[in-house]
Amino acid sequence: MNEAEIVLAREHDREALRRAVRGQKMERIRRGAYRRRRDPTGDRYEVARDRAVARVVAVSSQIRRAVVSHESAALLYGLRLWQLPERVHVIQSYRASSASASDVARHLLTLADHERTVLGGVPVTSPARTVADCCVSLHPLLALVIVDHALALGIDLGAVREIITGMRDVRGRRRALLVLDLADMGAESAWETWLRYLVLRAGLPRPTTQLRVRTPHGEFRADLGWEAFRLLAEFDGRVKYVPGALGPRHDAGRALFDEKRREDHLREERWGVVRVTSSDGAGPALARVLRHVPEQVGATLTPRRLLLPPPARGGLGGR
Repeated sequence: MNEAEIVLAREHDREALRRAVRGQKMERIRRGAYRRRRDPTGDRYEVARDRAVARVVAVSSQIRRAVVSHESAALLYGLRLWQLPERVHVIQSYRASSASASDVARHLLTLADHERTVLGGVPVTSPARTVADCCVSLHPLLALVIVDHALALGIDLGAVREIITGMRDVRGRRRALLVLDLADMGAESAWETWLRYLVLRAGLPRPTTQLRVRTPHGEFRADLGWEAFRLLAEFDGRVKYVPGALGPRHDAGRALFDEKRREDHLREERWGVVRVTSSDGAGPALARVLRHVPEQVGATLTPRRLLLPPPARGGLGGR
């Protein structure tokens, strides 16, 4: 996405733009900003994400002295998100007028030169600054989803920590630093991070992500697990069991059969396997895991109080 794809009403014939919208050749992204109409069909999440990116670029093109920040910057960097941001976040060194748009969240501060860059023509906070802002401002689950992916992409979490510790009068610094400590590049989706967050918040020992288990029938991998408990936990997105969901050649029946055989082989080796889905909810999902934890371990758990209860609102379909 770049600014050239956004058409600003202030720079074009407004009546011509209105006719283009009525003729479904253009679409309105936000007040005063348009782009060529996209095919609304296809993956619902990708359509929503594409539009969210367009809205960020539109705001950037309309507010020239602003730097895109927080989860809006994370969106532009392609970082994994629990949910798409409802507002476009920008950092400014000046106060906005009282009539500023409600879909823009403005943060008044001055960035160091190394904390800002340009991405696809859009002024944006650096990767480290972006992750730091998300850690400090977001719910810890939402922040952990971003940090997990940032770590996997090679973003320097040491630089993120340095930025956070250098912030003045920041509420939630301890929580933000804990999120950094709990980051794990092994999470392959937002929902896998969610599952790990639940068990970490409950006080369980840190699990191993993408744990590999060897059996006489081959090696199998689980989303996370504890070798000491011989316990595996997995988030089941269900999509692989839906005919045609992963392409015309995907055999959903075969996938279901293979999954059952895999679990049979693991149970034969005395591994417990717990599967949870987004429909389970946080409480039932955690309870299902805890039922398989040794009694002496479950009785001595100390919850991590800095980790807030997970939001009731669901994530982005396993993204």
